[in-house]
Amino acid sequence: MAEVRFKGRVVLLLVVVLLVFSGIGFRLSVLHLQPAEWVLQPIEEGRMYESKTMGSRGRIVDRNGEILAMDLAAYHVYVDPRYISRYGNADEVSKYLAEEFRIPEAEIAEKLSNTNSQYVRIKKYVPGHQLKRFSRRAYGVDYTPALPVDGVETNIYLRGVGLEEAPIRNYPKGPLMAHVVGFANQEGVGSAGVEMRMDEYLRGEEGLRVAKKDGRRREIYSTRIVDIEPSDGATVMLTLDQQLQYMVEKTVEKTCREFNAKAAWAIVQHVRTGEILAMASFPTYDLNRYSKAPPEWRRNRAISFNYEPGSTMKAAVVAAALDNNVVDEDDIFDCENGYWVYGGKALRDSHGEGEITVAEIIKVSSNIGTAKIALEMGNEMVYNSLRKFHFGDRLNVGIPGEEGGIFYSPKNWSKISITRIAMGHEIGVTALQVVSMMSAIAYNGVQMQPMLIKKIISSDGEVIEEMEPTELGRPLSPNAARRMQKMLSAVTEEGGTGTKAAVEGYTVAGKTGTAQKIRPAAEGGGYYSKNFTSSFVGFLPVENPEIAIIVVADDPGEYTDTGRKIKYFGGTVCGPAFKEIAEFAVRYLRIAPEGNRIYVARPEE
Repeated sequence: MAEVRFKGRVVLLLVVVLLVFSGIGFRLSVLHLQPAEWVLQPIEEGRMYESKTMGSRGRIVDRNGEILAMDLAAYHVYVDPRYISRYGNADEVSKYLAEEFRIPEAEIAEKLSNTNSQYVRIKKYVPGHQLKRFSRRAYGVDYTPALPVDGVETNIYLRGVGLEEAPIRNYPKGPLMAHVVGFANQEGVGSAGVEMRMDEYLRGEEGLRVAKKDGRRREIYSTRIVDIEPSDGATVMLTLDQQLQYMVEKTVEKTCREFNAKAAWAIVQHVRTGEILAMASFPTYDLNRYSKAPPEWRRNRAISFNYEPGSTMKAAVVAAALDNNVVDEDDIFDCENGYWVYGGKALRDSHGEGEITVAEIIKVSSNIGTAKIALEMGNEMVYNSLRKFHFGDRLNVGIPGEEGGIFYSPKNWSKISITRIAMGHEIGVTALQVVSMMSAIAYNGVQMQPMLIKKIISSDGEVIEEMEPTELGRPLSPNAARRMQKMLSAVTEEGGTGTKAAVEGYTVAGKTGTAQKIRPAAEGGGYYSKNFTSSFVGFLPVENPEIAIIVVADDPGEYTDTGRKIKYFGGTVCGPAFKEIAEFAVRYLRIAPEGNRIYVARPEE
């Protein structure tokens, strides 16, 4: 009886085993012969190989094609701790990577100890030229130590070490044109200057490759189903000229240091096209180390610094008076021997004059004379005339950070405002606005749109966009502009305030500016008595103007033993800098004394 029960149990067990294995067999046949979608999907996803590669960021070049910004080959050095623990040598990896990159060996060893990880960066953004001792190979790199091993130079196979492409932005010229070019951050996003404004053109387009991978995570080329190549970004060509820019930057730095100014800046503009040939600001910084520079050094003062221009504004006011037939060059005004009270407030001239003509008012830069001319014009005419020059507006030069200045309407003026605005107070401007105004006078009353971007060229050489010279407006009639040109040329002649800006062999027109700086309300308001913004703006040759130049210095000057401030006037500080820039420019751009332009955009030679 017991034997029968035993045999029955054996049979039952066999039946159960057969049923289990039959079920497994059936299930396996279903999964392998006719697998459902939900079965296949995770398998296929696990075998899928996907690679995304970003195209290089486009270049920025000057008007002659000199490279100012470009992508440089660089790599992230990483390790695969899991792979190294199974197939590599953690001690060797720690030792040699520590030696090469000057990282504590213990730090690398600690990263390798996490054997659950398959990707740990050891060093980010290493330039390609610093990795000459590394060469890629399957599942690692070949490394040639700097010192021979056992007296023999050899390659060491470091399993589990990889090099991941990670281009970095490089600026071959360092600080040259820093405030215009700007910089891109480590993520490749433009964050200042042209890099920021033209980011959509400069950015490369991402490529995509989709295929299947084998058991070692390598792509199976025959299974590739998507293969979209990355596209490099476009090249942006500037209107700036590298050689002229270099000279202007050095001159601005020299002026700043020589006259103890807090900062200085300058612009060179082509009168007939509006192209900016040079734009410099000091202090400056190295674009390759932008994160180390104080924010104030990164500020492009040529377009972002609002200041009261002082006497340079007289050129616009008197030109408008001529244009509106309010005065003629030979009309006489009493300049009150340098002291005049109007609206209960005194107005002074640095050099007292009696009765002088309008032309002489410009030549000697009389505040009183200009104020009286402005009163003849009236509030509305003065305001509307200056607005025609676009004071109070951004000129949209093409890079971020441009200010529009400060210019209130007459309803906000006091009784004396018109007399102060005429001499460059109670109005805030940028250097770009002032040089644009002077260029309009030089170009017979036509104001051109300032330009910093010349053209955009695709990675395959096709011109995507080319900027054409654009007229911004006509604030003056040709007759009034030509008369003003002649009057301004007397400023650099004997007896004028800008003799130090004269260029031998050329006729130079211009205007000096020296304005007291505004005292903040927290300090009591009004104006500082010994802090000034000094400037000189002009153009040449007067017979046929080609270029306009402005130089501005923030709070220059020296103090004598008695506490008196000297060497701060615009003609003294910025006149010589204007001259130095102009002398180089006419030679470099080959501008003849009579103004016959050979070329401004230097051709290939």
